[in-house]
Amino acid sequence: MEPLIHFKDADILNGENVVIYSLDMDIMPGDFVYIVGKVGSGKTSIIRTITAENRMDKGEGIACGFTLPGIKAREIPFLRRSMGIVFQDFQLLTDRSVEDNLSFVLRATGWKDRAEIDRRIKEVLKDVGMGTKAHKMPHQLSGGEQQRIAIARALLNKPAVILADEPTGNLDGETADEILQLLRDLNAAGTAIVMVTHNRAIFEKYPGRIFSCEGEHCQEVFDEGIDVTL
Repeated sequence: MEPLIHFKDADILNGENVVIYSLDMDIMPGDFVYIVGKVGSGKTSIIRTITAENRMDKGEGIACGFTLPGIKAREIPFLRRSMGIVFQDFQLLTDRSVEDNLSFVLRATGWKDRAEIDRRIKEVLKDVGMGTKAHKMPHQLSGGEQQRIAIARALLNKPAVILADEPTGNLDGETADEILQLLRDLNAAGTAIVMVTHNRAIFEKYPGRIFSCEGEHCQEVFDEGIDVTL
């Protein structure tokens, strides 16, 4: 199998500054991967490099078949359509319903047939346990419900990988557990998950591969007993 995401000797930038040197990372289909570390250690910069929000100058970098160094501006929307992205703060459009939030994304990514759009929205809402919430406005939903809608949005174009940047950061413990279980279920169904977190309890309770960011480097942790600095 080819990796969905591949870095080799890659320097990760935040603006003009290198925050992680010589990153080696392969994310394979079906993986569940945590990127962990303290605030400011470069975790989110890795995600932004994968989505081509941050440029990449040194080393090898491939995401969903797109070469990251020198990627052309016209290629970036197609790169991002090939993956699902979930944010800590949900980033739902507050002036429209759940259904209209999802319809907006589908139309923006090339869907035109109204019946197909409706069918796909119903599918993803059912997948995240929100099948009865299509008519709701975001402010009528709890934080956990809004994050489920954000995950549904990430699933719309059937991505091979979901990038989740601190998806439980604004949620209480019980709701965070529900979101983690949802992500695990999606992973069990075949979707790779790459999740940024600084919450040790999450990756201790829900095991996966772990990349630890510390001291301007990010390396995979193979010893489950190792003390990951957070």
